[in-house]
Amino acid sequence: MKHFTRFLCLFFAAAMLLTMAACGSKNTDTDTDTNPGEKKQLVVATSPDFPPFESLDGSDIVGIEPKLMQAIADKLGMELVWEQVDFDSIIPGIQAGRYDAGVAGISITADRLKNCDFSDPYFLANQVIVVNPGSDIQSKADLTGKTIAVQTGTTAETYCLDNGYEILSFASNIDAQAALTSGKADAWVVDNEVAVKMAGEQNLTVLDEAMTSEPYALAFAKGSDLVDQVNQALSQLLQDGTVEQIFQEYDTVYVSPLS
Repeated sequence: MKHFTRFLCLFFAAAMLLTMAACGSKNTDTDTDTNPGEKKQLVVATSPDFPPFESLDGSDIVGIEPKLMQAIADKLGMELVWEQVDFDSIIPGIQAGRYDAGVAGISITADRLKNCDFSDPYFLANQVIVVNPGSDIQSKADLTGKTIAVQTGTTAETYCLDNGYEILSFASNIDAQAALTSGKADAWVVDNEVAVKMAGEQNLTVLDEAMTSEPYALAFAKGSDLVDQVNQALSQLLQDGTVEQIFQEYDTVYVSPLS
């Protein structure tokens, strides 16, 4: 009995040591998952062919929205990470969980609200018509029977399709603009500030008449906790004048979505 009792004591002592070792190993694995010294990443998808909102400077993504996103990330204490994709891949990528958010002059629409959530709006944009110098297109009424260049997945494409216009769709606005200047298209429909920036470089004409007016916002996956956090940061940046100042830095007239 004495030997048996000693055996039991040794057995339980060994079992306790194994249990403690196992617990220690689990805690070590957990600690490697979260480093208190590292910022949580905010992965944002964009299509940098939309100056002055976003464009490429070498390999850097620059413009109004990148600067706005950096200000938001700073408010949230997060590290901003960019993913460059085609515009029509942004929302599907958010839905698939590849990105936390999307920003690329994205307008809030009923169709998009079916697939993603949006932040509060931060800018009100107009869709306008761009033509070559000397074009006989002077207004929206003159687009009947004409071919219009648009970017795939944009509200410009949706609007033109819904209103029965003949369109040519392109992955980027750079290609849509090239279709106009080369004569493949009679007009190009794009957001006003982008039109002013890009048309000025090619001596193109931007018509005064607006096709539509629509608010820009950040896109998120349905149910994302980031929406409320970003809205709080965005509200502060709107109230303290930071958003308007960013637009002014890029010589762009700021139009509040609340005006």
